[in-house]
Amino acid sequence: MIATAQFMVIMDTSIIGVALPRMQEDLGFSQENLSWVFNAYVIALGGLLLLGGRLADLFGARRIFTLGWVLLAGGSLMAGLADSVGLELAGRALQGGSSALIAPSALSMLMMLFGTQPRELTKALALYGAAAPAGGTAGVFLGGVITEYLSWPWVFYINIPIAVVILAVTPSLMPAGGARGRGGIDVLGALTVTGGLAAAVYAVVQAPEVGWGAARTWLVLLAAAALLTIFLVTQARRRAPLVRLSIFSTPNLAAANLAQLLLGAAWIPMWFYLNLYLQQVLGYTAFPSGAALLPMTVLIMIGMIVLAPRAIARFGPKAVIVAGLLVLALGMVWLSAVRSSGSFLVDVLPASLVAALGMSLAFIPSLGTAISSARPEEGGLASGIVNTSYQVGSALGLAIMTAVATAMGADKLGNPAALTDGFSAAFLGAGAIALLGALAAAVFLRTPAPDPVPEPVKEDA
Repeated sequence: MIATAQFMVIMDTSIIGVALPRMQEDLGFSQENLSWVFNAYVIALGGLLLLGGRLADLFGARRIFTLGWVLLAGGSLMAGLADSVGLELAGRALQGGSSALIAPSALSMLMMLFGTQPRELTKALALYGAAAPAGGTAGVFLGGVITEYLSWPWVFYINIPIAVVILAVTPSLMPAGGARGRGGIDVLGALTVTGGLAAAVYAVVQAPEVGWGAARTWLVLLAAAALLTIFLVTQARRRAPLVRLSIFSTPNLAAANLAQLLLGAAWIPMWFYLNLYLQQVLGYTAFPSGAALLPMTVLIMIGMIVLAPRAIARFGPKAVIVAGLLVLALGMVWLSAVRSSGSFLVDVLPASLVAALGMSLAFIPSLGTAISSARPEEGGLASGIVNTSYQVGSALGLAIMTAVATAMGADKLGNPAALTDGFSAAFLGAGAIALLGALAAAVFLRTPAPDPVPEPVKEDA
């Protein structure tokens, strides 16, 4: 159930890709605002994750999980029935907001179920983590099949029967887990952090289009900084804040979140530009391009379910995080050697498999460390923080690498050599981010001290 939640959250970001041209034609999107079908979801998701995590702590994870699925079904129905640009974007934003309730509450319940059993927790996190690449790849496939043989609204309608089944079985399968947090809802904190994160994500996703030096970009970034500053000030003063700032002093929590942020900032640009290289340089259509990503997806799932838990048990989470990010960086550097006259078997497959291995090793221990470092009653908050870290890192990394790729020629459609130069620069930049993540993990993550061995009790003669 929890893995299905992760699968759906990620699938909803990728399933619309193939359907966008049909949606543009039917709803009247301009070329400039078509990207908002994706951005509306990402901004709502990234902006509301912390609030979703706090609500899970205050009202119970299962209640918020259930509410999220109800809203996801409603948002999906709205997006599918939309007959205008505004209604479509509202439906996508509601989908993103509902996912911001589902994701942290699902992780919080995972910790309730397995948090006291380290080995079982690692296995559960492995399945949860493997659901993400599976959802991303399934979205590409399903989007292509549904758009080709049904119609684009069905990329949204598919969520509704899944939501109905999950809502039906949730009461019997998921732990009740009543409210564990204290205090009320910090309305000002919720508004300022949601507005600040949404404005920051908005700025970075729009910057490649309007320009990093544009006044609009910097005004939105300044607004984001102002809102986040107000948030930090109010959190430090409130008795029952949305985010207890001292949570970041918990050993390893801040460092593990930094690793997740940099992992997202490296992985998502690689995945995005690998898709473009396959389609715009090698000439693959959308469906074969999705098939070309299957070996990478399969290896990630095997790595997360089989390899990562064994490596963590043998070497500890810190060593596996550092090694995973280093292997990811190696794969990115290898991918940067792609050629305009290249082939899938030579230029893509080996390097992408190395990158996938690194991702599968780094993701599970950094996620588990970030969540398990928090107090039990703040499990939802910790889940919201780590989800936010990964999503914000993804948006920042993609925006920065888009600027790098464009500067090197990735905007010159029809010119394979220029496109390849741009994509190569993005791969190299993503590799540098992964290397930075490995260095940060090596410096800031602490290896927990082993539990003391009790001395044998001496019996009286």
